[in-house]
Amino acid sequence: MSTAVGTRDFLLPDLGEGLSEAEIVEWRVAVGDVVTVDQSVVEVETAKAVVDVPCPYAGRVVALHGAAGEVRPVGQPLITIAPLDDAPDPHATYREEERAGSGNVLIGYGTGHGGSGRRRRRPRLALAPEPGAPASADSSAVTGSASSPVAVTGSSVSAGPAPAGSSVPAGAPALAGPPAPGGLSASAGRAAAAEAAGGSAAPLVISPIVRRLAKEHGIDLASLRGTGPGGVIRRADLDAAVAASTTAASAARLAAVPDAPAAHVGLAPAGDGDTVIPLTGIRKVIADKLSRSRREIPEVTIWVDVDATGLLETRAAINAATPEAPVSILALLARICLSGLRKFPQLNAHVDTEGQRIIQSAGVHLGIAAQTDRGLVVPVLRDAQRLTTRELAAALAETTAAARAGTLPPARLTGGTFTLNNYGVFGVDGSTPIINHPEAALLGVGRIVDKPWVVDGQLAVRKVTQISLTFDHRVCDGGVAGGFLRHVADCVEQPALLVANV
Repeated sequence: MSTAVGTRDFLLPDLGEGLSEAEIVEWRVAVGDVVTVDQSVVEVETAKAVVDVPCPYAGRVVALHGAAGEVRPVGQPLITIAPLDDAPDPHATYREEERAGSGNVLIGYGTGHGGSGRRRRRPRLALAPEPGAPASADSSAVTGSASSPVAVTGSSVSAGPAPAGSSVPAGAPALAGPPAPGGLSASAGRAAAAEAAGGSAAPLVISPIVRRLAKEHGIDLASLRGTGPGGVIRRADLDAAVAASTTAASAARLAAVPDAPAAHVGLAPAGDGDTVIPLTGIRKVIADKLSRSRREIPEVTIWVDVDATGLLETRAAINAATPEAPVSILALLARICLSGLRKFPQLNAHVDTEGQRIIQSAGVHLGIAAQTDRGLVVPVLRDAQRLTTRELAAALAETTAAARAGTLPPARLTGGTFTLNNYGVFGVDGSTPIINHPEAALLGVGRIVDKPWVVDGQLAVRKVTQISLTFDHRVCDGGVAGGFLRHVADCVEQPALLVANV
């Protein structure tokens, strides 16, 4: 899918299991920049994490496909690179690295994958509108000079000779391409040329999403001043215009109707007092996954109150002996879950609906539900049964910190076989959580509080918590689920029982 002879399109790679798109957060390079093999060119946000994407090609950037805030599907062009044929020796080194392949891998793709086997798209030419003609919704194409024309249509770049008799102004600079002489970018040069000619240039819009949203909200793109490179109108510019328009309309309504309640303007304003938040990114994935879980899994929740005094005393004794490597309550609960799954492996499984079978996993890939600024994520500890309790504590601390910072790769957020959810940190006693599809069970733990408890026939104040097990009734019946939960409860109340199982 090269846009011109010698150029290469780097396609948005596979970013992990189940991820089909990514939103552009920030470009690390601009049109005209020289990049090397494996240089990070863009930061994207998937439904799982924010990642930097390295480019497998070396050369000069001639086009960026998509603006910040735009969602790009996997397998579609992300950036177009032209070779540096007239470059000095160092760039030849970059090309040699490219041919050899660096081996840098980002969740399922290597930078050594080549583009020689891909079929090249036939060059197309998009003409500029006739002088004085009204701009249509798709009139975002910019045609370059007659000697080196480059046209931008939507988010794709095409090149080819200008046809005879076309209305393309001679010498009109290209939007996507190397900087024009004198340090001006192509798009900036185009705008300057239009101003010098006394005419008004068509609005510089690359993103089809921007054009669609402008049409939906009735925003005239020609009235906007773009903040992108060379004056390109970005989605942020459109969002600001929509917010300003809605605020002005709300103010007009308030002036006409005294005592009317103020409208709250959100990310996508609707009627008076409404805030509409687009269901995108991680929130969309959470919604889809939980909805699928509820549709497919016949879940049951059972729970029991337990005396956690002995567990707290055990943790205090461990940390007093080795304060340099503290063990958390969550780590002890994880160790107890691993013991229970060893005894009841039916819960460390998932249902293969297409194959009509239940698959019990050989290893326990323990998911830990973690609340972050981006939403609920479930990072996974692979083969957690192989870790000691101290190793579990260290891995949990590192994993949850990385999840909250948004630095975990997508591969660390998929593939779990059992989830541990400590919702007690929110100050609640119990819950009936939704299973993390396609897993078969989830253990929840409430807050630990002082409560009256009968001990050896006497009333005493103890540290009490509630634990619950939500399980897929297709993989087991109440006997297995109850046996697992009772085993967990007994280990919480008498941690010494763990010694018999580890």
